[in-house]
Amino acid sequence: MTGQTLQQLLDEKGDIVEFLRNQQTGPNVYPGVPGEYSNWRDEQRAWAETAVLFNQSFHMVDLLVTGPDAFEMLSYLAPNSFKGFKPNRAKQFAPVTPEGYVIGDVILFYLEEETFELVGRAPTIEWVEYWAQTGKWNVKVERDERTAARPADQQGYRRNYRFQLQGPNAMKTLEKAMGQTPPDLKFFHMAPVMIDGVEVRALRHGMAGQPGYELFGPWKDYDKVRTALLAAGEEFGIRPSGGRTYSSNTLESGWIPSPLPALYTGEGSKGFREWAGAKCYEGMTSLGGSFVSDNIEDYYLNPWELGYGIMVKFDHDFIGREALEKMVDQPKRKKVTLALDNEDVMRVQSSMLTKGAPRAKYMDYPSAVYAMHPYDMVLDADGKMAGISTWIGYTQNEGRFLSLAMVDESIAEPGTEVTLVWGEPNGGTRKPTVEPHEQTQIKAVVASVPYSEVARDNYADGWRTKAKA
Repeated sequence: MTGQTLQQLLDEKGDIVEFLRNQQTGPNVYPGVPGEYSNWRDEQRAWAETAVLFNQSFHMVDLLVTGPDAFEMLSYLAPNSFKGFKPNRAKQFAPVTPEGYVIGDVILFYLEEETFELVGRAPTIEWVEYWAQTGKWNVKVERDERTAARPADQQGYRRNYRFQLQGPNAMKTLEKAMGQTPPDLKFFHMAPVMIDGVEVRALRHGMAGQPGYELFGPWKDYDKVRTALLAAGEEFGIRPSGGRTYSSNTLESGWIPSPLPALYTGEGSKGFREWAGAKCYEGMTSLGGSFVSDNIEDYYLNPWELGYGIMVKFDHDFIGREALEKMVDQPKRKKVTLALDNEDVMRVQSSMLTKGAPRAKYMDYPSAVYAMHPYDMVLDADGKMAGISTWIGYTQNEGRFLSLAMVDESIAEPGTEVTLVWGEPNGGTRKPTVEPHEQTQIKAVVASVPYSEVARDNYADGWRTKAKA
């Protein structure tokens, strides 16, 4: 890459934590769709009671990886086992640094022999691009940038459209749209289907922890497929989801979308920092929340903390294997849901209605996230820090503000009472999404993850389920 590198930027800034905490960047945006089609309350209810259509066509990066060495390279970059991985299947792909800390995660689609596609946030995409350009493999990568980062004259299209059809009536909707019974696919398996005369690739998957499919295909079919799905689902109560609703679905399903990419330090990733430009994801993202450390490495997370321990398989050589082998038997924080105390939440909300009095950090609905990477402190009964909250918001279906967190084993048992520290210290940082406020504490109770009973007990036999949590 040309221009200033990420490493040069970090050297210039010096204090990485201070730099990221005061970035002029708010939470992830969801372009291409309105904030709400109807209202976010009914749109949330739809995935639990009828059906919802999420539109993922605009906010994620796609990376096409092709070539005779594509399988070998991707296997080397992932702790996942690739044994039995075949075309028309997909998997979670969460690479780690040589030091064993998570860079990010995406969905890896095995489309056909020597052809893969990775879809998700940019950090993992950039890591794969780096190795494709600097490594030993005979591969080619083609990046299809998310809409918000594209030139204005290229924001009206992508390589593929991508929808998620979810909810109790999702299969009825898909059956009517297809005019026949949908294929009975296993989780993360794909098959072609026909909708309104065009071929669509269907992946058995779920964002909200409910039954459903991810449906994708060439951009030219975007309008036809979307129109057909909404028409088929009308009698079953389908609702399209706006951007506000989309960002809250993870609260019930338990997926943490916001691990800070562990690429700011470490000799093993120095080559990446010298390759990446200053305006890469790592150079533009933001940190927020009540947890503040002067060491950026205190924000790094390992696979077990994110619930990805089940995916770590030492049956192949991969970047970070030696480090992860050393972590296996070490104490680890556990991913949980925190159910916030309603009265404390109302106290925070009501502070907005007092003129001249101290106010708590505003809690937005349905997502209260105000930075790309939220990190709030979780305290035990003695007031000592015992975990980190990384995603927070409200769910109409549960009638609660929930937080996804990682806590010490000593407080991980459901029913344990803890405290969430809400708001940033010293009146808040200079991020545009942060108004002057006072830090406060919110009582919470540890609960299972996923919080949604459907996702926990009746969905995929995978990393989100109770048996694998």
